[in-house]
Amino acid sequence: MANEQSGTVDAAQQNDFFGHPRGLSTLFFTELWERFSYYGMRALLVLYMTAETMTANPGLGFSVGKATAIYGLYTFFVYVLSLPGGWVADKLWGQRKAVFVGGVIIAAGHFSMAVPWIEFFYLGLALIVIGTGLLKPNVSSMVGDLYPEGGARRDAGFSIFYMGINFGAILGPLLCGVLGEGYNWHWGFSLAGFGMVLGLISYKYGYKFLGNAGNLKTGESEEVLQARSRKFYATISAVAAGIVAFTFLMSSGVINITLQTLAEYLGGAAVAITVIFFGYIIFFGGHNKEEQKKLGVIFWLFLLAALFWSGFEQAGSSLNLFAKDLTDRAIGGVAWLGPTTAGLITLLIAIPVFYMVYRVYKRDDLWNFAKGVVAVSSVGVLIFLWWLIQRIGIGWETPASTLQLINPFFIVVFAPIFGFMWTWLAARNANPSIPVKFGLGLFGLAAGFFVLSWGAANATEANPVSPAWLIVTYFLHTAGELCLSPVGLSSMTKLAPKTRVSQMMGIWFVAAAVGNLFAGLMAGQLEVLSETSLFWWVAMIVGGGGVIALIASPFVQKLMGDVE
Repeated sequence: MANEQSGTVDAAQQNDFFGHPRGLSTLFFTELWERFSYYGMRALLVLYMTAETMTANPGLGFSVGKATAIYGLYTFFVYVLSLPGGWVADKLWGQRKAVFVGGVIIAAGHFSMAVPWIEFFYLGLALIVIGTGLLKPNVSSMVGDLYPEGGARRDAGFSIFYMGINFGAILGPLLCGVLGEGYNWHWGFSLAGFGMVLGLISYKYGYKFLGNAGNLKTGESEEVLQARSRKFYATISAVAAGIVAFTFLMSSGVINITLQTLAEYLGGAAVAITVIFFGYIIFFGGHNKEEQKKLGVIFWLFLLAALFWSGFEQAGSSLNLFAKDLTDRAIGGVAWLGPTTAGLITLLIAIPVFYMVYRVYKRDDLWNFAKGVVAVSSVGVLIFLWWLIQRIGIGWETPASTLQLINPFFIVVFAPIFGFMWTWLAARNANPSIPVKFGLGLFGLAAGFFVLSWGAANATEANPVSPAWLIVTYFLHTAGELCLSPVGLSSMTKLAPKTRVSQMMGIWFVAAAVGNLFAGLMAGQLEVLSETSLFWWVAMIVGGGGVIALIASPFVQKLMGDVE
């Protein structure tokens, strides 16, 4: 057993993945395919719920208000359940088991949504929420475990890992969108499920390269762990029974509450609980004045982050509906782009692609499964490209859901540029402070909504506007995200007292959860407001938050003390 473990650790420490631990490739592909499944399904979700029931590709026929409330509740619980998901990994299973079980549950959820019955639709959403809560926080933690020495090499490893996230977020809406929106919604959900299965295969195949990363780290006895497990499963059973009972009473009319109202209550409760929590720990948590000031800063950043995500996360709801209803997605026919021409173009592209695949196969520092994934993916992309060129030649309306790939594409392109810019400014003592970056992030988001309100004012279903309006909006939103998101989580760890670091990490997830919930509720206002009015009001609210953030930044910076 000792020899086996030693061999596994040695395998994990081999720098065989572009100079990084070989286990990074395992987690890279696992997260790539998990994000493929998540963003692929998310791109379809609101469109499927609002699609008419009596069409060739029937949806659920929900109102916009109901659909966006479900979307908001779904994304809210995805983030909220990451908190107990982290606890399960730390106290019961270890991160390695939590990630695998989470992936299995996610795949089951997507395949459940592939069944064209409403009961399986809701079951699928619930399973994906639970599975993502187990997988998402723990796979990132395992990346950190691969670098016990820390330092710049660890940061570079996370950069590679996050690149996998964005590649998955690009491929998911593209492939699931074309299949689901263009042919059959349930095929799109199935493809998302198959993506998660590929991630699970990659994860299990690369287990041996993870070393001790993700194993349960505890000095407690087996009896203590078993007792805790029994309490956990009893609690889960009670919660599940309560949810089933509440759902039954709600659907049967005994509890007369709409999903929109439920979402409003949950959002209000989440904010109220957070305010009470901060009030308690600041004034009664036993912290000195410096720590109290920094906790106050964390609460302020929590409010700004929740406001930011309430606008940004409308990408899957109101912006998706704008793409469907008011955006000209038609690509006119090109006579010379027939099957023969499409084949020749694809062949020309295939030459450098196959050369790249050949070079990958010649490498000794990549494991065989990764080589196989590269080969199969390359062939799949070439086949898809050949099909796409033919469709453009005939004339094609791009599925609205595929426009969801613009943001992650911009992240891949501009994240290194922003990183260089912050480093360049820091070398000249001109790097904006954390509060200023939050304000700039809100301004970028507001600018995007101002642009889109302008575009919506010129759009009707009979005369839709160019996709350029959405592209510019997504660019501005991405710029805002790159100002706020990268510094958000790190600021929690810098500002939190040592005894509350984990809690403040959780607060960042709660901010995202609250923002996602209110994003769904705000998008639901499309039932009573025009797109122009909704986007204008969102821009005003978010922009106002940005103004307040910048005005308050000198005062907030003083409260931060020595934290930069």
